[in-house]
Amino acid sequence: MALDAKDVWQPTDAYIDNAQVTALARRLGLQDFDTLYDFSLANPDAYWREVVDFCGVRWSRDYDTYCDTSRGAPFPSWFVGGELNWVDMILDNDEAKNRLAIIAETENGGSNRLTYGELADEVRGFASGLLAAGIKRGDRVGLLIENGIEASVSVLAIAYIGAIVVPLFSGFGVDAISARLEPCGARALIVTSGFQRRGKFVSTSETVAAVRRAVPGLELVILKTSADDPSPPDLSGQNMIDWHSLRLPAESAPPSARMSPNDPFMVIFTSGTTGKPKGAVHVHGGFPIKIAHDAAVHFDVGPGDVFCWPADMGWIAGCLILSSALLRGATLVCYDGAPDYPDWSRMGRLIERYKATHFGSAPTLIRGLAAHQETATSPDLSSLRMLITAGESIAAEHFVWFERNFGRGDCPLINYTGGTEVSGGLLASVVVKPIIPGGFNARSPGVAVDVVDSTGASVTGTVGELAIRTPFVGMTASFWKDDARYLETYWQSVPGIWIHGDLAMRTEEGHYFLPGRSDDTIKVAGKRVGPAEVEEILAEIDGVVEAAVIGADDPVKGQVIVAFLCCDGAPENVRDIAAKRIQERLGRPFAPRAVFIVPQLPKTRSSKIMRRVIRSVYSGLPAGDLSSLVNPEAIAEIERVIKQG
Repeated sequence: MALDAKDVWQPTDAYIDNAQVTALARRLGLQDFDTLYDFSLANPDAYWREVVDFCGVRWSRDYDTYCDTSRGAPFPSWFVGGELNWVDMILDNDEAKNRLAIIAETENGGSNRLTYGELADEVRGFASGLLAAGIKRGDRVGLLIENGIEASVSVLAIAYIGAIVVPLFSGFGVDAISARLEPCGARALIVTSGFQRRGKFVSTSETVAAVRRAVPGLELVILKTSADDPSPPDLSGQNMIDWHSLRLPAESAPPSARMSPNDPFMVIFTSGTTGKPKGAVHVHGGFPIKIAHDAAVHFDVGPGDVFCWPADMGWIAGCLILSSALLRGATLVCYDGAPDYPDWSRMGRLIERYKATHFGSAPTLIRGLAAHQETATSPDLSSLRMLITAGESIAAEHFVWFERNFGRGDCPLINYTGGTEVSGGLLASVVVKPIIPGGFNARSPGVAVDVVDSTGASVTGTVGELAIRTPFVGMTASFWKDDARYLETYWQSVPGIWIHGDLAMRTEEGHYFLPGRSDDTIKVAGKRVGPAEVEEILAEIDGVVEAAVIGADDPVKGQVIVAFLCCDGAPENVRDIAAKRIQERLGRPFAPRAVFIVPQLPKTRSSKIMRRVIRSVYSGLPAGDLSSLVNPEAIAEIERVIKQG
């Protein structure tokens, strides 16, 4: 057993000797992970030169300088003088052409497979079709499609021609989709006609029609029609093209577009505490190189491995998982469907059927598996040698449960945290050091992670802000056409330091923990939504004067939305109207747990709503410092309303 008496995973000599991070350290003449991390910060040019060689990054023109910060730390240029297209690392791999690249399983049990050679043909053929349809370098293309072969091919083909993918969560409503496509000027949308969830077909037809009305700049819709669709849409005369019909012969495709390492390939939107969603820009020489690095260093993925981590393509995890597997020559197992359908053995059956070596899961899913342990663990899980969890904080008890019941007490569980704006990991674990329940045993090499107080001073043994002291490979190039908001979000709380928005604690022994967010961002089953995005919808309801939403703890989803409304002349059923409108506009996953009508909301002298105070009152916790409130009586009023239900 690798777990000791305190449930700390202890690496065996075999894990240490065979780990890819050990191989990387040896290439640099370094003795262990800690010296590797120190070297990565002290000698970043030498470190990343070795990494790009170790990870097989394919340059059409080699770079001259690892990083140029002449525009300031928030706006670095990476691998200056170089030229590449990151998908070449996947498509131009002759050694892997007969190896399985993707296995895609649907909820009804159907599956499809592609080798690396077949994947290369599919990507080139679809890329050629995109060009023929008028999509060109630099165009933004929305992607609202279920996880599988078509989604994977679409992402790679968009990057192949130098266009920019805009991922969209399949559960989003019209407002959430439009708020992402309109600001970035998307010209096209690749979309599914629907998908299966728990045996029922969920159509996207009405949503797509409404989005087209809301985003007039959307010139083309490429529709992947589901075989399960009971009413397949008519494609005639609607400026719509069938996904499969778009594909041309692979040999008709030109070579992949030559890109600067600093050219965008993805704009992915994430919610903050204020304003509209923020479009994080990721570049050819950032995200893919960071993910290839992390897949080797933290996930220990290599050729012959089978990587299974079901995720929606609309979140950063979708592209991260695709890249982690394919950039390392492993087989990617995709799944489109509910993780508990027809029962809670579904994830285990995926592992058993395809002999997965790596399995990733969000803490929300782990909690669900633990609640149905007998069924969830009934399949044969013996092929696993690595577990991963990411997306939100995980309690030690669920961490250990996952290790013991899916990993047999032998597999390491890699806790991994980063975010939409940073590509991959800031904190993570490595298999060459002990792993404590719920924590992280390492900072990711190349990232100068620290825990700081409000002045930017390092702190240990107490909760502070997760911070990064220098520019790092994978960080967003900015927000789409909004440098000012990017600077305000990350670089101005403590000038010169990236403040990430997570609370963190470092122990004297060098382990890290994340207690939660330091801002008001809400995470529902790992899916981030900003309170302002929800409050804006509520404020449109007749009779609603003000609105505040918070994230409340939930044993299954991690957090759920709870709304508080101040009303004047609102209809009696305003609670039902509010709940329905949130669900319709943002999507079913964001349906609120409760909606309360209150006389007033607690505010500061500058009229800022104190969501922190509301959250504490709702959770039964001390309200904390109230010195900045102009109306402390609002607290007792909210308490009374909550008690009344």
